[in-house]
Amino acid sequence: MSDAAQPTAAEVRAAAEAVKTALDRHLAAVERRSGEDDPAVYEAFNQLAAAAEAYDELLYDRYDEVTPFEIPGAEDGLPPYTGPEEPNALSVLIRRDYAVVEPQRLLAQAERVEAADDEGTGAQASGTIHGALGLLFGEFEPDEIASRHKEFGLEEGDSTLWVTATEEPSEPGEWLEAPFEQIDPQGVVCRFDVSAVFDDEIDDDGIGGADEDLEDDLDADLDGDEDLEPLDAER
Repeated sequence: MSDAAQPTAAEVRAAAEAVKTALDRHLAAVERRSGEDDPAVYEAFNQLAAAAEAYDELLYDRYDEVTPFEIPGAEDGLPPYTGPEEPNALSVLIRRDYAVVEPQRLLAQAERVEAADDEGTGAQASGTIHGALGLLFGEFEPDEIASRHKEFGLEEGDSTLWVTATEEPSEPGEWLEAPFEQIDPQGVVCRFDVSAVFDDEIDDDGIGGADEDLEDDLDADLDGDEDLEPLDAER
């Protein structure tokens, strides 16, 4: 950062004063809180987080120093629930991330699904990664793919599930073009997150059983040592 772009000492001092003011407001809101999800406390928390972040940035830019504390931002949590007390409808939003770690395994599984299809979809469908993904996700339910992801050459990443409440069900076809655009965070009843950031699970060597047998069979098929029967598409 150039000297001309650096904040002044007065700007850093003003940011420090803003943090002090935000601290006082947050404490006052906590002392007056009306319940566990008091919106005044939530708002004061966000103001404190923003003031602390601004001060930390200015302090670093001006003096190359950092603060000894970290306040999580508002995106780390959900605002208080303000949806209907007795919801008449709900929406479940799920996102699961995967990495394609074994492309050949993915392609082999897609070829087997394609071969088991009486109508057939042509060799090109299972010959590319995106074509193979389309075949597998069209054939198996997302929950089954999640439970058998290693068989499909995938590695699990982060996942999240949100349950949102509404007054009335949506009209058929109303949101299909943009399913995740109009989500009100204050209508989220609950959410469940899984991430390697805070959930570092270590595989147990004693766990595997049938899954390991399936992987061994597929490895043999990829090596050309033996033939395998097609996956049961009606699981």
